[in-house]
Amino acid sequence: MDPIAQDPVRWGIVGYGWVARDYMAPGIRDAGHRLVAVADPGEASRAAAEAEGARAYADLLDLVNDASVEAVYVATPNHLHRAAIEALAGSGKAILCEKPMAACLADAEAMVAALGDGETFYGTAFDQRHHPAHRVMRDAIREGRLGTVTAIRIVYACWLPRAWASFTGQDNWRIDPAKAGGGALMDLAPHGLDLVDFLLDESILDLAALTQARAQDYAVDDGALLIGRTGSGVLANLHVAYNCPDALPRRRLEVTGTRGMLTAIDTVGQVAGGTLAFTDGATGASEALPFDAQASPFLEQVKAFGSALRRPAEREAYSATRDLHTMRLLARAYAALP
Repeated sequence: MDPIAQDPVRWGIVGYGWVARDYMAPGIRDAGHRLVAVADPGEASRAAAEAEGARAYADLLDLVNDASVEAVYVATPNHLHRAAIEALAGSGKAILCEKPMAACLADAEAMVAALGDGETFYGTAFDQRHHPAHRVMRDAIREGRLGTVTAIRIVYACWLPRAWASFTGQDNWRIDPAKAGGGALMDLAPHGLDLVDFLLDESILDLAALTQARAQDYAVDDGALLIGRTGSGVLANLHVAYNCPDALPRRRLEVTGTRGMLTAIDTVGQVAGGTLAFTDGATGASEALPFDAQASPFLEQVKAFGSALRRPAEREAYSATRDLHTMRLLARAYAALP
């Protein structure tokens, strides 16, 4: 029997907001792991954690000192990531921190310094690496099915109004520049930038962006277009937005090469499913590619991180240095805006 199943990972969560409640906690449960503790200053959040059977702490240090917790998912607002990582680093607990790494580059750099040279097992929660369709795409690219890859295009959009907080009963911190560090560009583009690295096995090196604040009435950008280029010359185009109605087509991933194109629709996001097809560059014929449409990226992320916790050789898939590069790209994009 798999040792992970025999010895389920005992998780803690810092910041029990909607992503943690609606996606991470179910992912932990469905992976056969256990949520044993939550740290959150909010009374309602602690009550929600206790309803899940977890111990609930108002003070982060109580979770840090909880010897039963092996791995911690940090899901606080971006500006609080640094404090959580600095408190957890060196505690012996593995850390999976939500993207972006922080609200600003200086905090991200301080986080990497606190983690040390591999002393703490750390990963940024780029869950799109774990969507089954995206894994199939990477395998096809590595096998040469696309020939020479020339371009990658990503659309990741949603509708995020100011009143979103009233729908959920939680703080809409994503539209607060002090807490989030930016808007749609800061929140959604990290997934696309990391997906380029994951799918192509190389990072974007050159990046430029334009943002808009056109449809929503808040202080951060509600849309952005990014263009980038990898070291080998693959061009990347990313469109991210908070101003796209959810009923519209708004999630698409294309990778084009000299022999064909891979197109994934409705795979970018938190839920399972979507479609994936290969279009032959010589004939134009399209072929649906199978993948596990029942497994969500959050579930697969929990399973992968737990496996790497138990099997140190698998930790090579995680890199704080690589994730810091992604954070530097974001900072560069914002700094260069007109």
